[in-house]
Amino acid sequence: MIKVREAFNNKKAFIGFVTAGDPDLDTTKEIILSMQEGGADLIEIGIPFSDPVAEGTVIQAASYRALKDGCTTDKIFDMVESIKDQIKIPLVFMTYMNIVYKYGVDKFMKKCTQCGVSGIIIPDCPFEEKHELEPVCIANDIDLISLIAPTSKERIKEIASSAQGFVYIVSSMGVTGVRSEITTDIKSMVELVKQQKDIPCAVGFGISTPQQAAEMSKNADGVIVGSAIVNIVAEHGKESPKFVYDYVKSMKDAIK
Repeated sequence: MIKVREAFNNKKAFIGFVTAGDPDLDTTKEIILSMQEGGADLIEIGIPFSDPVAEGTVIQAASYRALKDGCTTDKIFDMVESIKDQIKIPLVFMTYMNIVYKYGVDKFMKKCTQCGVSGIIIPDCPFEEKHELEPVCIANDIDLISLIAPTSKERIKEIASSAQGFVYIVSSMGVTGVRSEITTDIKSMVELVKQQKDIPCAVGFGISTPQQAAEMSKNADGVIVGSAIVNIVAEHGKESPKFVYDYVKSMKDAIK
């Protein structure tokens, strides 16, 4: 299993997100491989959920399509495991507490290890409640990735001091989605994290253009892009892997 931290080895990391099962799991498999070929350093695989509170309309719609088509957590595990030997970069799941609890925390983390997933991001897991998951994650060598937002302020120090893998910096208030402008002081947030712990920081929520990626990567160790990729998938469906490859390559080139 490739550790999350390896995505940041001596380079600025490009992290791409895909909603599993949209438009179908076979296409998701090809999208993951296309992102890797295009230069992605880490891939977030979103497990569709009926109430994704951190997501904007683009990823909400993708989750709805995937669920409507019969996508399940077990099917996603099987899909990821089927390409485990082809994957040369870290994979993480992005999901919600309800899914993990319903599946069974220990069983879920064991399946992550089995299929080669080395990290998990759970936006609706408050820092104060992560102790419910962290021991099981550690036992299964899974990084429980922490998020910090512009509103975290004094809590940033506490969150950063125990962070694993990388720190996910939420660039903007609200939910995921493409934004024309990002005005948050990312540099100060990164500096505050690194005063507490030597850990990579990646910025997400709203980044969609090579120019934005280049700007954000000046102050962070990586950039995360979700909605812009999910938009491409929504537009091109089963033909989307080649378009995702081109997009990821342009974004990775911008931050080199």
